[in-house]
Amino acid sequence: MKIALPTRGNRIDEHFGHCEFYTIFTVENGEVLKKENLGSAQGCGCKSNIAADLQQMGVSLMLAGGIGAGAINVLAAHGIQVVRGCTGDVDQAVNLYLKGELADSGESCNHHEHHHGEHNHSCNH
Repeated sequence: MKIALPTRGNRIDEHFGHCEFYTIFTVENGEVLKKENLGSAQGCGCKSNIAADLQQMGVSLMLAGGIGAGAINVLAAHGIQVVRGCTGDVDQAVNLYLKGELADSGESCNHHEHHHGEHNHSCNH
């Protein structure tokens, strides 16, 4: 299983489409075997090819902070389940998920006056 997290520094980025990169964890039998980074295209995550790139790498789960319904739909179409409302250190988030202690917040970002180039996003968490 591969888990992707939108990352800034070593923390989950609050805005999926604006992260610096994606941290990809390879997990087997509840243990992290490998950790790698995938560069992030600048711009709106739901309109990039990131879902196809992640699918090609074998990613089946995304632990995300704020993420819009459009991005969730694109990821789902590529076989990637999304857990929303995740925060903090990426390593800790994966460990919490593997222990069954991380649940989906049920909340998606609402995009208000979203103009490409300005990226005004408002997330309700």
